Amino acid sequence: MARRAVQPETPARLRLWVAATVLTAATLLASLSLLMARVQDQIRIIGDQAAPQAATAADLYFALSDMDAQVARLVLTAGNDALAGSQIDALGTYQARSRQVDADLQKSLASSADTDTVLTLLDQLAVYRERVWQTLTAGDSAQGYYTQATNTMHLGLLPAAQSLRSASEERLSRAYAEKQATEVWAVTLAIALGGALLVLLLALQVWLARRFRRVLNPALLTATVLTIALVLPAIAVLLLQGERLGSARSESLTPFLRLSQARAISYDAAADTSRYLISSNLPFYDDDFKRKSACLTGGGCDTPLPAVAGGPAVSPYQTDQVITRWQAYVRDHQKIIGLAAAGRNDDAIGALTGIRRGDAAFDFSYYDAAVGQIADARKSAFDQSMHDVSVLMRGWAVLPLVVMGLVILLMPLAVRKRFAEYR
Repeated sequence: MARRAVQPETPARLRLWVAATVLTAATLLASLSLLMARVQDQIRIIGDQAAPQAATAADLYFALSDMDAQVARLVLTAGNDALAGSQIDALGTYQARSRQVDADLQKSLASSADTDTVLTLLDQLAVYRERVWQTLTAGDSAQGYYTQATNTMHLGLLPAAQSLRSASEERLSRAYAEKQATEVWAVTLAIALGGALLVLLLALQVWLARRFRRVLNPALLTATVLTIALVLPAIAVLLLQGERLGSARSESLTPFLRLSQARAISYDAAADTSRYLISSNLPFYDDDFKRKSACLTGGGCDTPLPAVAGGPAVSPYQTDQVITRWQAYVRDHQKIIGLAAAGRNDDAIGALTGIRRGDAAFDFSYYDAAVGQIADARKSAFDQSMHDVSVLMRGWAVLPLVVMGLVILLMPLAVRKRFAEYR
């Protein structure tokens, strides 16, 4: 009678084991598949939206800075036949930067983010171009119109571009934070649910071995192996992609954005040399150059060249070479200031626009080539990392469905013969 009272409990317990195991497997399937798909989507948002928007905003700020620098060159070389080559080069560069600005603004407007800021930039840009046209056609009055143009740039366009850049970088940080939160949830649930499923499978295996004298259940063994084969690689992939994206951001993307900002500052500083001559030696522009140069060489801002151009060797140019090349331009600036102070304006303009080593135009181009090389290498490294992470995550939204689906299908097969004993 005691045996009959206990035996009917066995099918019920077996059903409970199977139901708990299947429910845990289904929960692991749904949560891991959905979170993996979410991580993939967030990686796509970072790679296709947030990072390109930040890069576009940084490029916009740089292109605007160089536009004004080229206008200063045009004003300085106007009417001097000996400097016709320099004037043609400045005009061509101005037009190229103008097209670059238009393209960046179109990209920013298409992203449907910060629309009001982009529209403000478009309005200010129209005003600036009108002032530039007046500057280039005003003859002897060009200096006054250029002052209005550069004021429009520095009081309107560049602050708006700075706001756009800050907003885009904030969105990038938010996208990274959201992906990291999803990653933490995915790893936590994979460990918790995967561990619970393994415990259930192993406990069921032991219970069946004791209750039915079956040493090994092939279906349960296969389900256990499949669970391990899914959970451990899933955790490893989640941790690896997080580490790769974090490194890509800190070692490639952030230095690239800061280098773009440093280039913009250096172009604006170089334009101060021209503005100094245009303004008849106004000390403000020399002081402004010194402030920007100090920023580049390591003080008072977030774009010191030793920091943003350092790190892993990603180009043939080392940090000390970049600093050395900028310092060469600083010496050129000081020489030009000295010539202007001595009343030798023609010599000062010649030293500014000359294309030989030791002339300002040559030394600045030499410096900018090094910075541009490093910036391009950083951008390429980030793009490669994003591609590698996308490949690493490929298929992981579907894989849990396949593996856990097999585990769920194996459960009835594992206990079918045991239930048959009670028919």
